[in-house]
Amino acid sequence: MTKTQSPHILIIDDERDIRRPLAKYLGERGYRVSVAENGREMDKILSKASIDLVVLDVMMPGEDGFSICKRLQATTRIPIILLTALKDDTDRIVGLELGADDYVSKPFNPRELKARIKTVLRRTLMLPPRSERLNGKVNFDHWRFDLSQKQIVGPRNLVVPLSSGEHALLMALIEHAGTVLTRDQLMDLTRGVSAPVFDRRIDNQISRLRRKLENDAKKPTIIQTKWGGGYVFAAELVWS
Repeated sequence: MTKTQSPHILIIDDERDIRRPLAKYLGERGYRVSVAENGREMDKILSKASIDLVVLDVMMPGEDGFSICKRLQATTRIPIILLTALKDDTDRIVGLELGADDYVSKPFNPRELKARIKTVLRRTLMLPPRSERLNGKVNFDHWRFDLSQKQIVGPRNLVVPLSSGEHALLMALIEHAGTVLTRDQLMDLTRGVSAPVFDRRIDNQISRLRRKLENDAKKPTIIQTKWGGGYVFAAELVWS
């Protein structure tokens, strides 16, 4: 999306009576809008257009919203808002854990959805650009890290396992090496957007990573704290 363009929203819902009025409502409020009935139509649109946010229905015949959400997160960084008629909190949590940024329960007020779209776009568009190199192997300090593996390798081939959260956090820090990232930005980058603002999970994961990576976790040189700002990956990266 360029500065002169309005955000492009893709609505994916098998119910015509939902996607068409919603597309009209958002279009009248300045958004560019495309619609898809299913995952196949979504794929066609994504191959031709740049999409800034997806509004995705969960309960659809064939490939459901959870499957589409998982597929999108494996191949793109497009933010997703789920439309769900599910009343069980567990089902909503599943969607968030798959990578969705937010959800709205059906039936919904279009004004609420518009507000959530605005919030998600504001947050995601403010994220700093990431490194172009997102795969392969990288060396830093005395560590070797294969980005596809949940482990780091140190001197004498010492293998140190990483939890899923630690792996996602280390990936985010490396992708934005040299950039100070706030706690909220790291929560977004690691798809932790469902956590409340007082959640200290990022601080706890940073502490665990430091204990694994740093020579002295109390005087870190790899993941440094910038008081009043956040955290920065300060070690030099050498890609291989």
